[in-house]
Amino acid sequence: MSDAQPARCRLYLVTPPAFDPAAFRDPFTAALDAGDIAAVQLRLKEADDEMWHRAIDALRPVAQSRGVAFLLNDRADLVPGSGCDGVHVGQEDMPAREARRLIGPDATLGVTCHESRDLAMQAGDDGADYVAFGAFFPSGTKQVYRLADPEILAWWSELMELPCCAIGGITAENCAPLVRAGADFLAVVGAVWSYPDGPAAGVRAMNEAIREARES
Repeated sequence: MSDAQPARCRLYLVTPPAFDPAAFRDPFTAALDAGDIAAVQLRLKEADDEMWHRAIDALRPVAQSRGVAFLLNDRADLVPGSGCDGVHVGQEDMPAREARRLIGPDATLGVTCHESRDLAMQAGDDGADYVAFGAFFPSGTKQVYRLADPEILAWWSELMELPCCAIGGITAENCAPLVRAGADFLAVVGAVWSYPDGPAAGVRAMNEAIREARES
């Protein structure tokens, strides 16, 4: 790694896997107003289409009015016509090329690549706008079978122009090595929504931790 200061790293906020859209709108708004956030990923596991549309209608305008990209987890089919900015797909879900076909050439496509250099390079070839590596730490939102090494972020950021996102168990307390390694984005769930002092305080804590890591 170079001794140069890492490029700016930004927060990437993932929603809880289940929530009531009407009740969630206020804490969601407070979180987005609390500090710098590059993107929000709406992640609703086991939800029907009605719930997806309710959540999009409640949250998308809040994000986009603040200049925050609003992405859907896996549901590339819902991007056209909904006004959302793009989709994030996993390796076990829709193929990246199919997602790109569905969302069109201008929407944002993110692809989960676990700890694999080969998957990340393939994602770039398939039209991804960013690749996501992880999990880097045990996660409360999904089963983690193998942890990624921050070195993969350093390798990617030094060789590739495509942005990379770190995901998996990231908190204000443990994120510094990921920032220093070159992550462009830190994707978090519990670090904000389960923060003891509330989501807004969680966003502030994450942004402060990112700033300190860049300056240290």
